[in-house]
Amino acid sequence: MAAILLISLLFSAVPVRGEGGIEIKSFALEAMGEGYQISLDADITLNSTLEQALEKGIILYFVSKFELIDSRWYWLDEEVARSKRRIGLSYHALTRQYYLSGRMMMPQSFDTLQEALQALGKQHDIPIEMSSSLKQGVEYIATLQVWLDISRLAKPVQLEWFSSKDWNLISEKKEWHIKLPIAPQNLP
Repeated sequence: MAAILLISLLFSAVPVRGEGGIEIKSFALEAMGEGYQISLDADITLNSTLEQALEKGIILYFVSKFELIDSRWYWLDEEVARSKRRIGLSYHALTRQYYLSGRMMMPQSFDTLQEALQALGKQHDIPIEMSSSLKQGVEYIATLQVWLDISRLAKPVQLEWFSSKDWNLISEKKEWHIKLPIAPQNLP
């Protein structure tokens, strides 16, 4: 009896393939010229509800947010740098293609949803906005999270979101301690 309970608990812990989700697989912070940029690699899957909404013409907006925080023992933590990118994923029935578009990026088209999600998960050279001067050798706290932005959806869809967990697509918030990379020196 105990063995059956253990096996059923193991199978219930395995996520169902059609649930959808976002998993951040890797991240890189790079120095460039006067500032910094980030690159990330995330695995994004949609559930059937989101796929149907996409095929009906609803644009799904995904947000990638990075923060660099100076942890101070004597006062509140201070956000010293951040990056936030919003990318829209849409489907055009006439051309039967998926499109990715966002601010500061060229629109891209894809033949399959899988190709579009792979490109959406691989974001490179995202500039970081600094609110104060960053110091070399200082340890900062870095956080990164990717999610489906419900606030950008049409109001009727937002109301459906309250009654269904299918619209709640968010990665785990990654947090780690990091020192800033040194900018490469320009060779003559």
